[in-house]
Amino acid sequence: MSLDQLTDEQQVLLMKVRKRVIEAIGRNMDLYGVSLSTGHLYGLLFFADKPMTLDEMGMEMKMSKTSMSTGVRTLLDLKMVNKVWEKGSRKDLYEVEYDWYQTFTDFFAIKWRKAVESNILVLRRSIEELTKAMAEESEGPLRRVLEEDVRKMKETVKYYEWLDRLIDTMESGEIYKLVPKETE
Repeated sequence: MSLDQLTDEQQVLLMKVRKRVIEAIGRNMDLYGVSLSTGHLYGLLFFADKPMTLDEMGMEMKMSKTSMSTGVRTLLDLKMVNKVWEKGSRKDLYEVEYDWYQTFTDFFAIKWRKAVESNILVLRRSIEELTKAMAEESEGPLRRVLEEDVRKMKETVKYYEWLDRLIDTMESGEIYKLVPKETE
């Protein structure tokens, strides 16, 4: 059904409700490290009845094409929107990814995998350095500090290895066996 088929009163009610939801989405997108305006853009695409061009988004949100492009690029990188092809259109079109489970999984995996890999690399390199330093250090206060630091770092590596397995579980979909998706 097209919005044109609704009465003015129905359109006003619908737009009021949609605006409230778009505002809430925009405010909560900081969880994804996304700006308020990009969150509003996501909300606009969420309610769009067809894929939109940057020009259409800009007119609707009263923002520049550059701002729209930056916001869409952010949402594309987070896999929250998709670029789509439409026969006869020469402009890029975008639509929201409606599978919020997949969106969260992609976001979590993208952000956390990078952090996990980086932290494990730093920790392992540091453990190696401290282990070499311990080999040169006889008993004494410095050696005890080095041993304790190595112990703490090894425990931290175990956590990051667990987090890596959690990411694998999310990416494979195994997580939904443990915490099933809501169905109607």
